[in-house]
Amino acid sequence: MEEAIVLFPSPPIGHLISMVELGKLLLTQKPSLSIHILITSVPYDSGSTAPYIANVAATIPSIKFHHLPTVTLPSTKNIHHEELTFEVLRLSNPHVREELLSISKNNTIHGLVVDFFCCAALSVAKELNIPGYHFFTSGAGVLAGFLYFPTIHNTTTKSLKDLKSLLHIPGVPPIPSSDMPTPVLHRDDKAYKYLLDSSSSFPESAGIFVNTFASLEARAVKTLSEGLCVPNNRTPPIYCIGPLIATGGPKDDAGTRNGTTLECLTWLDSQPVGSVVFLCFGSLGLFSKEQLREIAFGLERSGHRFLWVVRNPPSDKKSVALSAHPNIDLDSLLPEGFFDRTKERGLVLKSWAPQVAVLNHPSVGGFVSHCGWNSVLEAVCAGVPLVAWPLYAEQRVNRIFLVEEMKLALPMNESDNGFVSSAEVEERVLGLMESEEGKLIRERTIAMKIAAKAALNEGGSSRVALSKLVESWKDK
Repeated sequence: MEEAIVLFPSPPIGHLISMVELGKLLLTQKPSLSIHILITSVPYDSGSTAPYIANVAATIPSIKFHHLPTVTLPSTKNIHHEELTFEVLRLSNPHVREELLSISKNNTIHGLVVDFFCCAALSVAKELNIPGYHFFTSGAGVLAGFLYFPTIHNTTTKSLKDLKSLLHIPGVPPIPSSDMPTPVLHRDDKAYKYLLDSSSSFPESAGIFVNTFASLEARAVKTLSEGLCVPNNRTPPIYCIGPLIATGGPKDDAGTRNGTTLECLTWLDSQPVGSVVFLCFGSLGLFSKEQLREIAFGLERSGHRFLWVVRNPPSDKKSVALSAHPNIDLDSLLPEGFFDRTKERGLVLKSWAPQVAVLNHPSVGGFVSHCGWNSVLEAVCAGVPLVAWPLYAEQRVNRIFLVEEMKLALPMNESDNGFVSSAEVEERVLGLMESEEGKLIRERTIAMKIAAKAALNEGGSSRVALSKLVESWKDK
């Protein structure tokens, strides 16, 4: 019998990449493991995963993919994509059970590892007597918030959107209730109940893996390990094993396609060291045409060099891409004459950039980001300071942690309706690239880059946590 771990990520490409990186990491510690990854599909565009899966399957024989049958939903009309994801994964439980039984015929399964959306599958693992683990793909600060969420729920009868107060969660700065992730703002929403059930399931697991490292979020990690976020001393073992950064993902973050270096990297080669501001907002983030124009004016007036990834505006006022819009007419989206006026110092890319390669390029000196946790870790590992501009999910909370706790970012401040003016864009770019505060943030980010490397080295905090985890399987 082979020893195996089964990983169950939710469908969006970013979650899949994180799980594959976890699989790779486990293989470095225990090369004899076989890693089995369960794949589901959802009725919205979650990023094309097929090329990535094919690439991993071809290059790492120890990682095997199992495609679960597609589930049928009664209706997808007017359902937010988070709720859709929970529903699809909940309905996949019978298929998960079949797959686990099939894998266990030839393998000793040490654990089923689920991400946040897949926690319904833990009941299947329990039934089959397989240890269930959570892999938390955000940081320790967000984990503290989710572990504490049932306590918040029990101390008020109001929706968080109506609370209009600061939430005091152990281990993190006070959070305005309105900055919590959208699904937890509305108490009567189905997504709220899913999230409450999910966060309530965390204490039942055999352990939680967190994609962070101890020195990046020292206070939150200490608070979690002391069990202060869950009542009655019910916190499971916490393993901070990051930073896990995708290397050569579906987006080929190494910066080449078919062996040719991409135009943007060639362009960066000709720019002075640390002079370029990189703007990129994740695989799902979208802006309206009006907002894109404000960004353009702000960049132009800042006078700084920039590399900016632009995606088509949404067709329906959403800030999350639920379907792909490949054809982008930049001339119609951006102000007239913008390209002529900025051609010496700016480059605009359609839809995509090799983010890891760009952040690690010596010419890049700042990153305007949506604060998705993968992007935050990529910036930290590259030593690039941030301007935090959250758009969806837990990103508003990440902004608070980045600005107030880690002090690795300046905040982009929006108006009440979420709009950011060109003056704000200009001010934040200038602040990051020229001000004394920007200089201090840059120094701290470079120090954190060194700390990230140390955490993963022999004897480092993340390496020690990983070996503890693998050791725990030997006792079973």
